[in-house]
Amino acid sequence: MAEPISTRPAPEKHHLTFFRQSGWMMIATTGGGVFMMLVHKFACQMPKDEYGVFTALLQVVTLMSIPAVGLNGVFAQQAAGVMTPAHERELGGTFRSVLRALFFLWLAAAATALIFQATILEQMQITNPAAIWATVGISLMVLWRPVLGGVLQGRQNFLWLGNVAILDGLGRLLAVMLIVGALHHHAAGAMTAVLLGIVLATAATGWFVRDCWRGETAPMQWGAWLSRVVPLTLGLGVAQFMLAADMIFVQKFFSKEQTGYYAAAGTVGRALVYFTLPVAAVMFPKLARSKATGEKSHALALALGVTLLAGLGAALMCTLFPALPVRILLNKSFQEISAPLVPWFAWGMLPLTLATVLINSLMAQARFAAVPWLLTVAGGYALTLYLRLSALANPTEKQFLIVIQTLGIFSLLLLGVCAWFTWGAKPKSETKI
Repeated sequence: MAEPISTRPAPEKHHLTFFRQSGWMMIATTGGGVFMMLVHKFACQMPKDEYGVFTALLQVVTLMSIPAVGLNGVFAQQAAGVMTPAHERELGGTFRSVLRALFFLWLAAAATALIFQATILEQMQITNPAAIWATVGISLMVLWRPVLGGVLQGRQNFLWLGNVAILDGLGRLLAVMLIVGALHHHAAGAMTAVLLGIVLATAATGWFVRDCWRGETAPMQWGAWLSRVVPLTLGLGVAQFMLAADMIFVQKFFSKEQTGYYAAAGTVGRALVYFTLPVAAVMFPKLARSKATGEKSHALALALGVTLLAGLGAALMCTLFPALPVRILLNKSFQEISAPLVPWFAWGMLPLTLATVLINSLMAQARFAAVPWLLTVAGGYALTLYLRLSALANPTEKQFLIVIQTLGIFSLLLLGVCAWFTWGAKPKSETKI
């Protein structure tokens, strides 16, 4: 029998380890997030319509990550469960095969974007096609990065996972400062800056898992692998969709002179979710490893407690001082219209933040029976938002609240579904959809 390899972390005290690792990830992700938020300080120098396009394309990038979001979970699970050299060979084989498949998938998507370029420009109110092609370039990194980062996360190498988050934000900020701040380019230039930042971060992540690029590999078992990645992708993708879809609808139904104001408030609201996501990132491999080894884990309770306290604190601050984050992240020209939306966003995003933690918990433990119900909530959200906005003849800034309130209601519903499957429904081993 093969001896277990020694590359896995040794067992430690759960509470101390969790708070140390999640604390570092929150610091690192906050640092990276601050750099990314400062991007908007320079991006808001663009005309309001160009800033709206830039923010909408950022949410398109988030939505593009949905096909790959399950990859992060699958590779985190697989890397967390590596116990022997045979497991390492299986991980290496899966790693290389999936990266190749994603590259060909990206080529097909790029060809589709070329064919429908005119329609995309019209629907998204984009004036410079270069913005689309910078976004297409970003999409390859968005597809590859979850594979690389999933291995790093599964190995619980949170030190470098956090460093890469900082590098991504810093690289993006420096590029935007040059391209938008100094050279005065608009949305296309800002998206090019995002591309440079994510390429740098992806290359760094690839370096830290470079052992997966070489050595012996086992054949890829596509059938078994897809049976895991599909429900994970759908489940984790629900949270991504709920987080990003609103800006796409706003860009479609509101005039280009209005969208920048919604984008400003949305940037603040989404920052609250991104601030607490590192806690779920620390929790996921611990629960996956707990399932693989049969050990008890308190990671979910700790993650929920930290997320709730942090989310409540941030929401209260946004309620008491709604104009402050707008002035810090953007400028006074957004304050009159965007600041009143900030408290609505903060409280609307809070249940989504907690639901994201529970979704990660369910997926880490392969409790896939929840996935159809999560998809139903996401589908209901999209349909409701579309119907409500379609009924508006000439939407104004005051009707931004329709979008935010719809998001808040369905986020609460999503949290309820997650809570039921976490504590109410009886878990079933290896449930498939």
